[in-house]
Amino acid sequence: MVQLSRTSQLIFSVPALIENLSASVPLLPGDVIFTGTPSGVGLGRKPPRYLANGDVLTTHIEGLGEMRHRFVAAEA
Repeated sequence: MVQLSRTSQLIFSVPALIENLSASVPLLPGDVIFTGTPSGVGLGRKPPRYLANGDVLTTHIEGLGEMRHRFVAAEA
């Protein structure tokens, strides 16, 4: 595991993010808000580590479910 974090560890709370964002744009059901990345980001590692072919990104929302994305290299 490279990164593990919770929304409670964000710099700004989820309600504050929604309040600030909705002041600029209308938010609709199904919209996704990207909040950034937790500590452990690849560029800051020594040596840097980036997503690679075969890596899996798993996102879990308690009470809702889980998403898994397997990264595949583009064909040359």
